Amino acid sequence: MDAQKRIKQLMEERGWTDYRLAKEANLSHSTVTNMFNRNNAPTLPTLEAVCRAFGITLAQFFTEDEESQMTEKQRILFSRWSTLTEEQQKILLDLMRTM
Repeated sequence: MDAQKRIKQLMEERGWTDYRLAKEANLSHSTVTNMFNRNNAPTLPTLEAVCRAFGITLAQFFTEDEESQMTEKQRILFSRWSTLTEEQQKILLDLMRTM
């Protein structure tokens, strides 16, 4: 799989620019532009940051099957989940179990 092509596809689906991806993934703009302009393959940490920004897992990144993609609500939930502390995640899971 061509990682740069897949990232571009995900950016186009969301209407994101290189700058927006860099901001959402907490990467430098030069990291993102070099990935495309210099054809640099993303490192694993960079790819993980990109996936978090898109609200998808690495497995979903490498899966081209549309049915395995998260819904917008699931992406939002996953994105917010990633910002919680371990304690906050535990509390939220406990709350969800009681529902």
